[in-house]
Amino acid sequence: MSRLRRICVYCGSSSGSDPAHRRAAHDLGAFLARCGLGVVYGGGNVGLMGAVADGALSENGEVIGVIPRSLMEKELGHGGVTQLHVVGSMHERKQLMVDLSDGFIALPGGFGTLDELFETLTWLQLSFHDKPVGLLNVAGFFDGLLAFISHMSQNGFLKPEHAACVLVENDPAALLERMESFRPPDLGKWIERLAAEAR
Repeated sequence: MSRLRRICVYCGSSSGSDPAHRRAAHDLGAFLARCGLGVVYGGGNVGLMGAVADGALSENGEVIGVIPRSLMEKELGHGGVTQLHVVGSMHERKQLMVDLSDGFIALPGGFGTLDELFETLTWLQLSFHDKPVGLLNVAGFFDGLLAFISHMSQNGFLKPEHAACVLVENDPAALLERMESFRPPDLGKWIERLAAEAR
């Protein structure tokens, strides 16, 4: 029995300059719905966010949006989703999205997408959750980021085991399969060891 019931999708509020990005967002939403998985996302009706929601809804999937009140007041909320949670801040938004989800997939996006991605990875690193985090590497979009993650690890700022927690595929089915089998690394009390080294 799958431990994944809902997948949170982080992605841009813009569609980007490559039409492949919007197609991939719509297709991912539709794919997750066909797999019987609910979609949690940022609640918007624009850009890749809107495409993900529309894709899932086209397959009668569950779509839960979480949007800050300030953006809702700008009429950016999606009116057709299953549930739309309106929250007071970006911090509340990110926490609720994590709480509602069993795994996370990042699509192309900008600062906001990377903020959500890296906060979720940091929480995984600190054992605040044990949920899988994946990148759908559409048209090589994340190649530069992956090179930098490797650079951080090579320079001693990121344990290889933590770097390996970033699951990367360019096919949704392959990514979901890896997320299903993901288990966080058991590094023991590495934070305590780090503190001892600093003394």
